[in-house]
Amino acid sequence: MGTTSSGSGDNKELSDFLRSRRARVTPEQVGVTPGASRRVPGLRREEVALLAGLSADYYIRLERGRVANASEAVLEAVARALQLDDAERAHLFNLARPQSVARASRPAVPWRVRPGAYALLEVLRDAPAMILDGRMDVLALNQMACAIYVDFDAMPARERNLARFIILDPAARELFIDWDMAARMVVTGLHLYAGRHPNDPRLTELIDQLSAVDEDFRRWWAAHDVEEFSHGSRRYRHPLLGEVTLDYESLVFPGDPDQWLFVSTAQPGSPSSEALRKLAGRIGDPRSSVHAGSVGSPERLSDRQLQVHREKG
Repeated sequence: MGTTSSGSGDNKELSDFLRSRRARVTPEQVGVTPGASRRVPGLRREEVALLAGLSADYYIRLERGRVANASEAVLEAVARALQLDDAERAHLFNLARPQSVARASRPAVPWRVRPGAYALLEVLRDAPAMILDGRMDVLALNQMACAIYVDFDAMPARERNLARFIILDPAARELFIDWDMAARMVVTGLHLYAGRHPNDPRLTELIDQLSAVDEDFRRWWAAHDVEEFSHGSRRYRHPLLGEVTLDYESLVFPGDPDQWLFVSTAQPGSPSSEALRKLAGRIGDPRSSVHAGSVGSPERLSDRQLQVHREKG
């Protein structure tokens, strides 16, 4: 995954992130005359230094991951020069200060869901809802979420992960009409979590597995894009519901920024809303054949399945 190296003193994640953001900003965007001899995409290091009010030597060392304690003022100046949004700015601060992040973050242990959070899933029985942690491990979900996605509870504990389902399970590529968008969302979310928890061994294991199997994931992970998706909509092609559009809200639990409630709803009066209503009715009917996990397979992805996926990638 490329976490901060304690042996060489170089912060590779910070270095890769800054290079990727610098390559994204064109000279014209910041009022710099490109010149005929330009060979690099985006800005040069010296141009970023000038825009940020830093010496070229200092910025070069920062981008190479060789500045251990960059000040808040320096990081703010770099964020402005590179035109970072709020999520990218927060990620920059996390990467540039891994020691403070490590002190502030919890140990990488399985998260515990509060009883009140479980009660929310029961209240939201007519809407697909699940509780996720920062690694996108599925900590809990209701029956509607099982019917829309997959029965994560039937999987081995270490495989109950939304990113793993979306990237590796062929059923997910059929389920999400805009699969690329859904997959990119999980990649950017995992990058944000990696900035807050740079030494999480379970995250490293997940990233290594997804990178080994899926070419799309490798490319998106290497791009170092970060973005917070707190709300939006997704389009699904569901075997029971047909094509539906669901709006989602990601609600962070107070006092726990690495655990949130992911809820999907449909516009009132829409065909998608009627489809959800019928699905909820069928789930509640003991005579119905609808069961949790109607889309994806709850079975463990075997080595052979991973090999087939690798060959397709």
